[in-house]
Amino acid sequence: MNRRDLLRAATGASLAALGAPAILRRRHRLFADSPTDYSARTIGLIRENPVVDMLCQFAFSDFREEESPPRAVRWLQNPRSFTAEDFARFRASGVTALALGHGASSYEGGVQWAAQWNGFIASRSEWFRRVDSADDLRRTAADGRVGIILTTQDAGHFRSVNDVDTFYRLGQRVAQLTYNTQNRLGAGFLEHRDGGLTVFGGEILKRMESVGMAVDLSHCADQTTMDAIDAATKPPVFTHATARGILPDCRRCKTDESIRALAAKGGVVGIAMIRFMVRPAPPVTVEHVVDHVEHIIKIAGAEHVGIGSDLDMAGLANAVPRSGPIAPTSQPNFDRYNAYFAEDGGAHVDGLNHHRRTFDLVEAMVRRRHSDATIRGLLGGNFIRAMAATWA
Repeated sequence: MNRRDLLRAATGASLAALGAPAILRRRHRLFADSPTDYSARTIGLIRENPVVDMLCQFAFSDFREEESPPRAVRWLQNPRSFTAEDFARFRASGVTALALGHGASSYEGGVQWAAQWNGFIASRSEWFRRVDSADDLRRTAADGRVGIILTTQDAGHFRSVNDVDTFYRLGQRVAQLTYNTQNRLGAGFLEHRDGGLTVFGGEILKRMESVGMAVDLSHCADQTTMDAIDAATKPPVFTHATARGILPDCRRCKTDESIRALAAKGGVVGIAMIRFMVRPAPPVTVEHVVDHVEHIIKIAGAEHVGIGSDLDMAGLANAVPRSGPIAPTSQPNFDRYNAYFAEDGGAHVDGLNHHRRTFDLVEAMVRRRHSDATIRGLLGGNFIRAMAATWA
């Protein structure tokens, strides 16, 4: 059964359960574990279009689980432990392709990571497809599988420009130039001083564009971000970010200047759903996420915004320890995040800590009276366009 048939079946089941009133209201309850119902328009938009999350961690390790190691670890160690029931949650999310965002810090670690994920995808090819091209992003929207994009949140595994070719052959299609601190390519936003894109960083960027690997600048510091955008000849991206124009005290958010510059090169901003990157204090809801979407539409255009939740499929924003809240990391200058957490210790936006979050986001866009074209671009059309230009 393909994706459209699955969602049609879910819609039909909800109609049968709710009867004529649901038909009259054109709102349907799709998920047995949630009392929320969704408009026919929301359901149709997700059912009929590719949905791409450019930073979804698949599954974080949750050490509260009774079994050890957690499922996220077991799935990679033994892909056959990933069951039809597990896949049903991924498929019901409406997401047709997700980017992993691994934190590769060494060549050897990067090779091991690529081998693990290539093995997992090959072992579960009835459910997953490795995304190598923009056509793969479109295919997964029709064939019932979920596409997995091999991406990293650092470029420390590139020892030389030739390593870019190696990892491209292993399936990597996006690399973030830096994570939070300095590497050989440039500065992350937690670094003491931002010296901009290095000579080596410029060489890596050129080779990435040459082989067809997208340049991600999500965690880069401001000068490094602008230098890389200036050097780019293909669309660079912020796979997961929000707007500093709304949240001026969070330096992890991107400036209006950088968003406009990115858009001028054809790039796209994936909106993150991390609470302290959306609003400076609670409450923080899907409506505040849409505020960031609308800000980017206002300053750069509707064709330059997408989804990059920075959550896993369960809605977790971090690995979960056995007990206690998720503590802020001990990274230097971490206060630049202005981080705060939910009562359960999570960094998620309130009400979006689940696999149904794309439905909630689209429903909020529908309430705000955005056009179908704008929502289709947000869901995946904009990132597919940018990736097609880069991966060609």
